[in-house]
Amino acid sequence: MQLIMTDARLSRSYTLNFPLVSVVLALLLTLLAGAAALLVLQSQLRSTEWSAQTSTMSRVLGLANQANESLVAERAAMRRNTDEMARRVGEMQAKLVQLQAMSERVSDLAGVPAPEAGELDVLSMSLDAGGPLVNDVPMESAELMNLLDRIQSDVTAQSDFLMVAETRLLSDVLEWRMIPTQEPVPGRQVGSSFGTRIDPLTGRKATHTGLDFQAPTGTPILAAAGGIVITQQYHAAYGNMLEIDHGNGVISRYAHASKLLAKRGDVVRRGEKIAEVGSTGRSTGPHLHFEVLVNGQQQNPQRFLTAGKQASWSDLLAQNR
Repeated sequence: MQLIMTDARLSRSYTLNFPLVSVVLALLLTLLAGAAALLVLQSQLRSTEWSAQTSTMSRVLGLANQANESLVAERAAMRRNTDEMARRVGEMQAKLVQLQAMSERVSDLAGVPAPEAGELDVLSMSLDAGGPLVNDVPMESAELMNLLDRIQSDVTAQSDFLMVAETRLLSDVLEWRMIPTQEPVPGRQVGSSFGTRIDPLTGRKATHTGLDFQAPTGTPILAAAGGIVITQQYHAAYGNMLEIDHGNGVISRYAHASKLLAKRGDVVRRGEKIAEVGSTGRSTGPHLHFEVLVNGQQQNPQRFLTAGKQASWSDLLAQNR
């Protein structure tokens, strides 16, 4: 192979002779060097891409692990909260069971039927409880919500019942306060009892329609029960006299007073001072003559005063009607 080179300035030419084999070898070496360089470049590119992919996958896996750990922690927190709510609901159940037992006792006092107990005793617990742990199974949210609905239903029933019982008991208390069971002259002994006695003025047997409480003049006279003053007058036999209407046909009478403090139409409370002991009217000395009338008939006041400490006023009224 010949290679001719020409120099224009010198007007000369040069001829270079190369063997064909040398030229072929040079071309082969050049091709091999290019191929080797290309392979190295491809290897570097692949290594860079793999490193980038590996780094990206590591970051993705790290984020996934963090998300999973966060989810596990949230689930654990939700389980703890659910378990705590279940424990408190159990305490509410125990208190509700106690409330139901109390309602049954109040039912007897108020005469109002207590609501039937629900089925909470299946899952209820005592406020002071213990024992071995057997078949420990956590409650699910649906079970907890269902149990709360049942508790709310029972609490509503108990609340309605207690409102009715309270009304009935308050009514009973008011009626009780309207029954003359308070001693009109506290701490004083009865001088003359109800029934037949020797009249202190005639010396003959006569019916005494009340109780006589001997006490100094001016001693306070108290209302035996709440009511409305219907009589405030001077009577030839009773002297200065008050009568209080307690309702249900029950009237109390206070006679021989030295001074009347309550006036007709006044509303007086149980134990309120209404007069002072004296000796007016048909009397031989200072004392209070106290009577109780039921439907216009004199009754033994001692039975009412005793009932205030021992007997049932409702039974007492039933006997006198």
